[in-house]
Amino acid sequence: MATIKDIAEEAGFSISTVSRVLNNDLSLSVPDETRDKIYEVADKLNYRKKTLRLIVKNIAFLYWLTDKEELEDVYFKTMRLEIEKLAGEFNVELTTYKITEGITKIPDNIEGFIAVGTFSDKELEYLRGITPNGVFIDSTPDPNHYDSVRPDLAQVTTTTIDFLIEKGHKDIGLVGGTYHNPNTDEDEMDIRERTFRNYMMEKGLLKDNYIFCHRGFSVDNGYNLMTNAIEKLGDQLPTAFFVAGDPIAVGCLQALNEKGIAIPNRVSIISINNISVAKYVSPPLTTFHIDLQEICINAIELLLERVIKKRKIVKTLYLGSELVIRKSTN
Repeated sequence: MATIKDIAEEAGFSISTVSRVLNNDLSLSVPDETRDKIYEVADKLNYRKKTLRLIVKNIAFLYWLTDKEELEDVYFKTMRLEIEKLAGEFNVELTTYKITEGITKIPDNIEGFIAVGTFSDKELEYLRGITPNGVFIDSTPDPNHYDSVRPDLAQVTTTTIDFLIEKGHKDIGLVGGTYHNPNTDEDEMDIRERTFRNYMMEKGLLKDNYIFCHRGFSVDNGYNLMTNAIEKLGDQLPTAFFVAGDPIAVGCLQALNEKGIAIPNRVSIISINNISVAKYVSPPLTTFHIDLQEICINAIELLLERVIKKRKIVKTLYLGSELVIRKSTN
């Protein structure tokens, strides 16, 4: 097995320098070329250091959601808790900053950040001024400067449509939320709605009056939107709905059940996230499972690549998801 001494001799650097680079000593000031050479030789010699992780300090966690938004969508609360747990496992000293504090509360000496939520152009400009090391989860607001890791919602949307068409559905609707643009303070079309419209148009099946979207991913929003759909469409209600998130879908199920509309015999429902309650609602919800733990692990690993290994190329990572078929579809 190769030793640090072997690497030092091959790379042409002192044992002390090699040891400090391989042990992620952030206080060591050496050129990137030196670090790259040491890593290259270590890989060549198949060096495997002990699995002890050193502490990575001064990392900011930008949790850019309001308490109300977190309360309405358990997806983000689960994400926050997972990031905080994994930070401990990866020996990352994480300090959380919330949207209510404002972007200027983030110190200008941070080593890097992990971010969740929606950021304005001014906020992104501020971040670029203090660190090149950042990872966004669930969005890609600055792909030229920062990494991101997110579920592939466009793929989920097209897969849903294909699945429903294969089941014999032609009248397919959408119930969803909207994207709030912080630059204009306006609500805009979410990626799920945009993909839904484009793909359904390709299939020759798009009907605008089957689409019901409003800001918010809450149970109440789903209940109100589905109630509106039932009242407006009556007997012309689609035979299937793609729903943008499980909390919205729970509200949709409530509205359909109240009106005595049979699920799935009259209306099939497919959603996204696979939150814990999805298997207990009536009927149990067909939904795409998004592996939040895997998303969060990748986010932390991407950040450590930037902070420790000094990676400069930007990465955008899309993760797939698995359709969990339950009784809300046929």
